[in-house]
Amino acid sequence: MAKINKNMLRPLAEKLYEITDEMWNTINSENRELVEEYLTVNSQLSEKTKSVYTSALRQFFWFVFEELKDKPFYKITKRDFLKYMSYLQERGLSSSAIGLRKSSVSSFCNYIENVVADDVEEYKNFRNFTRGMPAVAKNQVYDKVPITYEEYEILMKELEKKEDYLGLAWVATAFNVGSRRAEIIQFKTEILDYPIQEGQNYIISNTVRGKGKSVDGKPLKFMIPIDVLNYMRLWVENRKYDSEYIFVTKYGGKVKPISANWANYFCKKTLSPILNKRVHPHMFKASCITHLLEQGKDLKLISKYVAQHEDTATTSGFYDLRDFEEEKNSIFD
Repeated sequence: MAKINKNMLRPLAEKLYEITDEMWNTINSENRELVEEYLTVNSQLSEKTKSVYTSALRQFFWFVFEELKDKPFYKITKRDFLKYMSYLQERGLSSSAIGLRKSSVSSFCNYIENVVADDVEEYKNFRNFTRGMPAVAKNQVYDKVPITYEEYEILMKELEKKEDYLGLAWVATAFNVGSRRAEIIQFKTEILDYPIQEGQNYIISNTVRGKGKSVDGKPLKFMIPIDVLNYMRLWVENRKYDSEYIFVTKYGGKVKPISANWANYFCKKTLSPILNKRVHPHMFKASCITHLLEQGKDLKLISKYVAQHEDTATTSGFYDLRDFEEEKNSIFD
């Protein structure tokens, strides 16, 4: 049964099951080999996107295997793909989850059309069957409720009581810097020794890889406030092992950067019970930006130096979660 909690706008979909290697190897060998070729030679895909697309394409071809009699890819039609979209919608997937699966198949279709069609007779007349499809209707699973500064202080106080220094450093960074979880883990220990100019209350981080195509992605440098730097330093001093990176853990004698799953688990099992509401890593960037805007900081500066956006429309459209309650009350004065 789908799960529900007080912050949800609709029931949370059950995850599609993962396609194991054993299941994958039962699929039409031609389809399987084309997918593996695409994932191997496509240099435009970042490692993270490649991992996500691998899972998404396996799920699509498992649908083809079960529902479309494992037909070869060149025989798949728009009608077939519409069935797949309906299949995903019936399982309650969010618009973003469906959109991701649609884009993975579309990207694969483009590869077949632009590369494979020149060499393989059966694909000579192949066309991307996702083209011209209706856009995925947007929906939202959770109401976007930011973490307030008061809630941030509660989190920090509780983590300090527990002497959870890694948690303190992560929450301080996530709430104050504006970096995503995949960017946080790239901050290097060397930044703790960067010189601080007189009168300056922040340092500029090492270059990290932001979202973007290919291996390099978008190079970013973040402003890190001094008080956040102090929490990072507290963690590094107490972890009792060396590492090039700040946000790492040690298991079985091996030091590794924390993963996305670590952040998910930490938010779910540690932070959510403290605030008695759903806390997710994605909430922190918007909470950081909202808090700064509530303080009257300039939107252009926040958008450029904290949100790292090309224009203010993205910042205000997706990350400004102010409720403007006082302003709304004045409308009918």
